Amino acid sequence: MVVRRGKKSRKYRGYRTHGYGSIGQHRKSGSRGGRGAVGFHKHKWSWTLKYFPDWYGKHGFTSPWSLKRKYDVINLDQLNELIGKLVREGKATYEGDKVVIDLQSLGYGKLLSRGYLNYKVKVYVYSASESAIEKIKELGGEVVLTMKR
Repeated sequence: MVVRRGKKSRKYRGYRTHGYGSIGQHRKSGSRGGRGAVGFHKHKWSWTLKYFPDWYGKHGFTSPWSLKRKYDVINLDQLNELIGKLVREGKATYEGDKVVIDLQSLGYGKLLSRGYLNYKVKVYVYSASESAIEKIKELGGEVVLTMKR
């Protein structure tokens, strides 16, 4: 018997049907069982279990939007720019040498630590980062957290 030198599929390159004929066979979406994800819960179920076992069903937990708190945040450098304006408008007051600011009433929920302050401040806020609290305490100020951590 003569040994075939090349792969048989090399003969079929260059024309589209590869020997299967142009009508129906190995053409169109019937040969793949439908278009896209069709049949994953029917005739392709064993394939789904093998390759995508987590395709169906619910996974994890999503918190209700009503329970999620979204805070407007403010950094120390932004607060530093605002202090003069707040004192002029009467939204911040002096208590000794400290400027007292209620960030909650201004619509801010969290204080973050980017930048530096030039004032001693006493800040009322829902929450603050540890580094922001440290920076304010180094200046001799204080942070009053109104929300339990």
